[in-house]
Amino acid sequence: MLSKTFSATIVGVDAVKIEVEVNTTGQGETTIVSIVGLPDAAVKESKDRIRSAMLSCGYSHPLGCTVVGLAPADLRKEGAAFDLPIALCMLAASGKFDREKLSRAMIVGELALDGKVRPVRGLLPIAALARTLKKHISCVMAPADNADEAAIATAGEIPVHPVLNLREAVGFFSGKTEIEPRRITIEDILARSERLHVADFGEVKGQNCAKRALEIAAAGGHNVLMIGPPGTGKSMLAKRVPGILPPMHIEEAIESSKIHSILGQLPADRPFLTERPFRAPHHTISDTGLFGGQSTPTPGEISLAHNGVLFLDELPEFKRNVLEVMRQPLENGTVTVSRAAGSFTFPARFMLIAAMNPCPCGYYGSRTRVCRCNSHQIQRYRNKISGPLLDRIDIHVEVAQLGEDELLNAPAGESSAAIRERVASARQIQQSRFSGMKIYCNSQMEPAQLQKLCPLDRNCMSHMKHAMHDLALSARAYDRILRVARTIADLEGQPSIAEHHIAEAVQYRSLDKRLW
Repeated sequence: MLSKTFSATIVGVDAVKIEVEVNTTGQGETTIVSIVGLPDAAVKESKDRIRSAMLSCGYSHPLGCTVVGLAPADLRKEGAAFDLPIALCMLAASGKFDREKLSRAMIVGELALDGKVRPVRGLLPIAALARTLKKHISCVMAPADNADEAAIATAGEIPVHPVLNLREAVGFFSGKTEIEPRRITIEDILARSERLHVADFGEVKGQNCAKRALEIAAAGGHNVLMIGPPGTGKSMLAKRVPGILPPMHIEEAIESSKIHSILGQLPADRPFLTERPFRAPHHTISDTGLFGGQSTPTPGEISLAHNGVLFLDELPEFKRNVLEVMRQPLENGTVTVSRAAGSFTFPARFMLIAAMNPCPCGYYGSRTRVCRCNSHQIQRYRNKISGPLLDRIDIHVEVAQLGEDELLNAPAGESSAAIRERVASARQIQQSRFSGMKIYCNSQMEPAQLQKLCPLDRNCMSHMKHAMHDLALSARAYDRILRVARTIADLEGQPSIAEHHIAEAVQYRSLDKRLW
């Protein structure tokens, strides 16, 4: 007897519908199970998990030859999420319950040996797929432990039924058990969420120039490079940036939550991201770990930082090939990974905050320590950051070492809440400016939009011309200066860019000539 249902697998950052078919003869004294449709090792092993789960729940395994088909057959299937749909199709094919209701459901879940349904990765994009297929799919069955992800993605348009074990799932499809649909909305989560970042800018003494640069960066979504000796507070400043960023739009939150769901990094108590992500990979990370990869590529750290902050401390210590691949995501907001299984494009639009020492020993220009590096060592260290990569970083700022009096007696700085208010006001201006463009901040403007939205008067043009000549800036650096100047004007609530906005923006490019 033949039975069918629907499930899904993750390809890149999207879910693809999989039709699960089971045909069993029901004859013979032995049991043979064959799974076809390019299953990986985890899918092939599902027959053993399913057998144990059925016996533990009091069901007999179908006798004879059972063929499990996963269509489309030319798409590789990975993971244990097919356990539950295959088990239910086997039982339906054996006549345990009616097959009609099963044939209109989308089901995912891993089975434990005792029949318990375990959570799976990527449930949010899978449920979002079910929502687009609601003409053919009447309900979603998901593990109870992360069914909230599915409920958020379906937005109430398709009922999501959470199940704890195989017996409960069988009871639902046989009509003997009622499972209340899980109901939760994005608005519910946003309403009860609290800001998780307790680190406050008020704890940072001094460094007003760096704080100002980070405020501008947060207001316009700009990339920042901080240079200074060890112990000047570069990491401390970077970790406080999420506290001044505005909340994510619902579209941004869905995109980021989808990536974290695929990698199984959504906490059970927070099935939806309400805070912008902050990722700080170590400089020993591989290019696969940073950009994504493996035989079937999955997102890496830069995609996990999508719509948030990526902090790269000790920037020159990262491998040269790793840094150079950063060019594409910094420019386009995406990263493309090509493997034998195909080419995959992952979203990677983040705010980059990088930090580095001025020299290998870290004390070049220090007022209290003597630098031990010669000129050749310093130049070689700085050359690890290529010019094209530096061009893509909007703001370069020096973080100076504090003097004893300043460190001991300086009052506490301005709080993150006060800075966040100004940042939010600037972002609100940008939202109005970019209405209908799918752009959320100034750093995302394309060259054509820069010409239209950032006109310069004669004095501004003259200032830019001298800056281009004196600092030998590239055309890309020119565009970056315009974006930063536009953000500075937004922080002041000014409708047009003035000469002092250009002057401050140019100041944040001075490292182009002084250090490289």
